[in-house]
Amino acid sequence: MRAVDLSQVTWRKSSYSNTTGGECLEVAEGNPAVVPVRDSKAPERGALLFEPAAWAGFVSALKEN
Repeated sequence: MRAVDLSQVTWRKSSYSNTTGGECLEVAEGNPAVVPVRDSKAPERGALLFEPAAWAGFVSALKEN
């Protein structure tokens, strides 16, 4: 697997996150090959990379519940 440069991406925090340190998930959109996801409380740990179809399926499943 080749490395993905995330140094210039813009991270968007989940709308479910709050200012008191709740469940903070960030997603970087705009890369057609992968959807990077990270913990905003520990960005130095890096990001998980999902295929766009897998991420869309995950989000869809969450919305159904």
